[in-house]
Amino acid sequence: MPKINKVVATVWYNKEDMRSLRQVFPQAEFKYVDFYDKETLAREVKDADAAILLGDVDPCLLGESTLKWIHCDHAGLNGSARPEVFARGIPVTGAAGRSAPVLAEHCIYFMLQHCYHTKELLAAQEKGQWGVEGSNQWRGLYGRTVGIIGMGNNGRMLAQRLHALGMRLMGYDKFPIRDADYLDVKLSAAGGDTIDPILAEADFLILTLALTDETYHMMNAEAFAKMKPGAFLVNMARGGVVCTEDMVAALESGQLGGAGLDVFEEQPLSPDHPLWRMPTVYITPHCTPQVPHRTGRSIEIIRENARRFEAGEPLLNLMKPADAVTGEKAEGGWARMMNANLTKEQVEKMDLEKYLGKRGWTDPAEWM
Repeated sequence: MPKINKVVATVWYNKEDMRSLRQVFPQAEFKYVDFYDKETLAREVKDADAAILLGDVDPCLLGESTLKWIHCDHAGLNGSARPEVFARGIPVTGAAGRSAPVLAEHCIYFMLQHCYHTKELLAAQEKGQWGVEGSNQWRGLYGRTVGIIGMGNNGRMLAQRLHALGMRLMGYDKFPIRDADYLDVKLSAAGGDTIDPILAEADFLILTLALTDETYHMMNAEAFAKMKPGAFLVNMARGGVVCTEDMVAALESGQLGGAGLDVFEEQPLSPDHPLWRMPTVYITPHCTPQVPHRTGRSIEIIRENARRFEAGEPLLNLMKPADAVTGEKAEGGWARMMNANLTKEQVEKMDLEKYLGKRGWTDPAEWM
C-alpha cells in the first residue's frame, strides 16, 4: 500500500486548524510554504508525496517530483482541470460539500426574498407605510414547483430542505440520480433527458451544477425562452453557467420574473451594471455565511482521503476531465491573484485576512 512520508501545505488556517491538519499525517514530514513562494514550493514538492493547497494546481507543481496526490482546499476544480495537469497523472481532489448546508440555505434565502417581495416591504417600512399594493397576490413556496439543475452535494441538501417545505421537486443531473426519493421527477443527461421539462414547469429554477465546457452558457436566450413565464432563477453555481446578456434581456422583457445571484461571469460585478438596479434581482457578492468551523469540515475531507490513499481506495471529490473549462470562461479576481507570480513584498501590502480570514500566526513553529 502507498504511504505518505512527506506533505507540503500552503493552506491559510489558524494555529489550531494547522495543528489539526498536521495531525492528519502524524508519521509524515510536514512542510508549510507560503502560497506565493513558488520557488520554495517547487523545491519542497520534489520529494513529497502529497500537497495540500490553498489555490489551484500551480505550474510549479508539475515539474519533476514524487507527488502522488494533490488536494485543493476549495470546491470547484475548474482552475486545476488543465491538460498539463491531467498529463502529469497526479490525482487531484477538492473540498466539495463542506459548505453544502449553508449554500442550500442561501438558495432558500433568495427564494423567500422573491416570495415576500423584500425590497417592496423594506421600502414600505422605511416610509411607515402599512400595506403594499398587490400583496394579496403573493404566493409562498408551499405547493410550487422547483427545478434543481445539478444534484451533487449542494443540490441534494437543497432538495431535502425544499421537500420539508412542501414543494414539488424536479431534479436534473449529468448522471442518473440515485436514491433521493423525495424528488417527484428525476432526469439525467445519461438517460437521454434534457432540462426542457424543468424549464417549462418550474416556478423556481436553481443552478447548483459545476461550470464545464458543457455547461458554459447553458442558460442562454434559447433556454430562457423555454422557461415558464415569470419564473425565478437562482444561480449558486458559477457565473459562466449563465449568459449574462441573455439573462438581462429576459429580465427586462418579463420572461424571467426575477433572479437571486451570488456569482457572475465577471467578478466583482461592475458598479454600473444594470443588474444592480433591477427591482426583481437580489444580489450577494459571492459570499455565503460559513458553516460552523468550515475548515474543520475541510480537514475531515482531507483526513478521509489520506486514509483512502493509503488504503488504495477511490478518493473523494476526485478531479475529472469533465471539470475542464477552456479559454476565459472561469472566474477571475482572487483566482487570478493566486496564480500570479507575486513577491513577498507585494503580498505584504495586501490585506490577505480580508479575503482569507484571520490566521493569527507568522511562524509555523507556533503550531508545528
